[in-house]
Amino acid sequence: MRTSRTERLLGYAILVLGAVAAVYPFVSILALATSRPGERVSGFAVPTSLYLGNFTRAWTEGAFSWALTSSLVVAVCVVVGTIVLAVPAAYAFAHARGVALAAVFTLMTVGLVMPYEALIIPLYEMFRGWGLLNTWWALILPQIGLSLSFAILWLRTAFRQVPPSLEEAASIDGASRLRTLVSVLVPVVRPAVLTLATLLFLFAWNEFLLALVLVPDERHVQTAPLALSFFAGNRRNNDPAVTAAAAVLVALPVLIAYVFLQRRFISGMLAGAVKE
Repeated sequence: MRTSRTERLLGYAILVLGAVAAVYPFVSILALATSRPGERVSGFAVPTSLYLGNFTRAWTEGAFSWALTSSLVVAVCVVVGTIVLAVPAAYAFAHARGVALAAVFTLMTVGLVMPYEALIIPLYEMFRGWGLLNTWWALILPQIGLSLSFAILWLRTAFRQVPPSLEEAASIDGASRLRTLVSVLVPVVRPAVLTLATLLFLFAWNEFLLALVLVPDERHVQTAPLALSFFAGNRRNNDPAVTAAAAVLVALPVLIAYVFLQRRFISGMLAGAVKE
């Protein structure tokens, strides 16, 4: 399909505007974080000098080493736990036959549209009864449960796109279903698994409400977004540049992870989008 010069220019203009709108908030916060104490940098203003002392103050006063470690532990456990449970479940649903399994899959997808805010109070009462409040388990277990519906739906689609001849060849060679799943199918759907892992990591890293309700009193368990919220609230009337530096510290690991996984992320998102 041929496009005219006007259409190409219009497309480029829309892309540039979208890129500016996406990058501007982070650039604005970064400019404020690198400004000197007392200097107010906002809008499209550029700081007159590069000052990194705000990052040192934010790291020291906010004790973000604990918060970043806690976020990393929670995010990695959520990703690993969700994928370990979702892969066999998605494989089973991809080959499901019969009304009963179809009904189970439909019931499971209800979790995709259920607002998890409605589950906060029941989760709080349940974990209080188990004595798990203010522990990492109070963050890991609910997020695995809440992520399973999306993960199973995502991987079920990936498994359904695998040619049946691969499984038939493995079966002829004497491979069991488990061996076929682990050694044949999982490597084939690896782009979808890696993309899912990236999404789950981003969701788990940025999760705030569960941490606010379930781990409010244990500082060593609090995740980075919750620690940033408390830090910003305590410093509301102080220098905003330090708060902006803290926000950059919290967002930086996610940005680094996305930069390294960007190519895999896009290829996984586009996998199966076009059938030839």
